[in-house]
Amino acid sequence: MQTNIEVNNLKRSTAIILNRLSYRISRHWMVFFSMIYGLYVGLPFLAPVLMAGGYISPGRMIYTVYSFLCHQLPERSFFLFSPKIMFSLAEIQANWQVTNNPLILRQFIGNSELGWKVAWSDRMVFMYTSILVFAWIWWILRNRIPKISWKVLLLFLLPMAIDGTTHTISDLFGLHQGFRDSNIWLAEITRNVFATNFYAGDAWGSFNSIMRMVSGILFGAGVVWFGFPYLEDYFNDQAAWIKHKFDRAHLDL
Repeated sequence: MQTNIEVNNLKRSTAIILNRLSYRISRHWMVFFSMIYGLYVGLPFLAPVLMAGGYISPGRMIYTVYSFLCHQLPERSFFLFSPKIMFSLAEIQANWQVTNNPLILRQFIGNSELGWKVAWSDRMVFMYTSILVFAWIWWILRNRIPKISWKVLLLFLLPMAIDGTTHTISDLFGLHQGFRDSNIWLAEITRNVFATNFYAGDAWGSFNSIMRMVSGILFGAGVVWFGFPYLEDYFNDQAAWIKHKFDRAHLDL
């Protein structure tokens, strides 16, 4: 009998502790989101910092973990501790090895001459980092901006869908050999009004890099604007429900 009482007391104490923790998370969910998600989007930038500092093993560990989340092609990635923010495929080949095989290219993480690449591609940087930035902006303005419908969300996601799909189809013809590498179609439409390096390749400032940036930022803005009001409602409801239970039980939160 004594054992059952002790077990019930332990269950009650555990439930109280967990509810108090849930209440604090619900009341300050944006803080917890910023810390956890901030770590997620920050680690890819930490990898080149570690490599430059000589901490090879933890740096490579980050590259390995994020390799399951991104193609990590160096010509579509940012570089830190580098003379340039991005490098063309030809520059990567000249400083490493001549290959068009994406499975080999993705293995290049940098060196002391070129610097070290961020552990995921430029598209992923803009997609996921923009979510964190827009989350903070939304939090400040949340009481002054209306919710958006799923139809509006689709408009924000459409550029990413078009850009990502056309890149995928283009790469089926061979990496850097498809219509999205040369963008001859765009040059014809615009009558070559821009410089050659704007149309071809993935270098910073090219059409491809600008599209990945714009579509990634729109993706982040849409996800936050649509989804975060629902998160706010959910956590507010959770906090109110837990407070109601504690008030009925005459317990302090």
